[in-house]
Amino acid sequence: MFDIQKIEAAINQISAEKKIPKARLVEIIEAAIKTAYKKDYATKETNANVHIDLENQALEITVEKTVVTEVEDPDIEISLEDIGVDSGYEIGDMVEIDVSDEVLSSEGFGRIASQAAKQVIVQKIQETEKEKLYDLFKDKEDTLVNLRIELVEKNRVVFEYNGQQVVLPKSEQVTKDKYTPGQRMHLYVRRVEQDQINGPRVILSRKDKELVVKLFELNTPELEEGTVEIVSIARLPGVKTKIIVASDYEEVDPAGCLIGPKGIRVKNIVDELSGEKVDIINYTTDKTEMVRRALIPGTVETVVINEEDNIINCTVRDDEKAKVLGRGGTNINIAWELLWYDIRLETLEWTSSPATE
Repeated sequence: MFDIQKIEAAINQISAEKKIPKARLVEIIEAAIKTAYKKDYATKETNANVHIDLENQALEITVEKTVVTEVEDPDIEISLEDIGVDSGYEIGDMVEIDVSDEVLSSEGFGRIASQAAKQVIVQKIQETEKEKLYDLFKDKEDTLVNLRIELVEKNRVVFEYNGQQVVLPKSEQVTKDKYTPGQRMHLYVRRVEQDQINGPRVILSRKDKELVVKLFELNTPELEEGTVEIVSIARLPGVKTKIIVASDYEEVDPAGCLIGPKGIRVKNIVDELSGEKVDIINYTTDKTEMVRRALIPGTVETVVINEEDNIINCTVRDDEKAKVLGRGGTNINIAWELLWYDIRLETLEWTSSPATE
């Protein structure tokens, strides 16, 4: 039997917890029951109506049928003879037939209707929460947000924002980060979209290099004012970030602005990035010198830039090669992304000069 009291209790609880209007939940359940009725007791063509009256603890199910002379499809038609010639209806009229007693007394309908209601409620709650998240974040794309960690699970971290839960998936987490419930953390809002398949989506990131850009903008007034600009940035999340900065003002040291007095600005960002190294490089129009700076802490002997093929050929002493490459090639790969050139190394044999006696 369909237990309307349990449904009402569920509506009250969900409405209070999820901030969804009761009327909307009633509409959702009515739609679920209508679908269940058409699936198990009628056909897709049947025009059924469901109305839940919580005040009177009643469920009403009606079916609309067209009055005809001779019935060909009993799911959508009814004869004038069956409806009664004295009923006032004429051929072609639409009549609403109450089937509540017939359906509610049938074996299994209460269970089917209740299951359908529960399934649709869960689905609609998810959709509603996605819509709420979309509304909260739709004006925050390409910005930084500071959120509190609510829950840490195996493959995801759940953050709280204005009473809503938003997930940082495994693919956007940085291994070096430590995620602890109650902790606050900056995240980059990479994308906010209306996906046709999955519905509204909010994609947060701790891996995106724009997270570092926004952190510097938050800590460096000169970036916001336009005195200093970030020319290029490359990042291997959790390992190292390299940034090229420039200024149109000769008296301004762009790298110094990002580093801050006594290194406090860059220290704040390194701390936020769980110790990730950050190299800040001043821009120069001398392309050869720019390559040398990008490959620090390694030192190269010669630099030849092939603009046509987008290749940089460097020679490097054997004792400097490891520094130029970095562990696992990280330094040269980050420099490649920073400059957008294919960087190739040729090793020089190096013999140190004999010590002077």
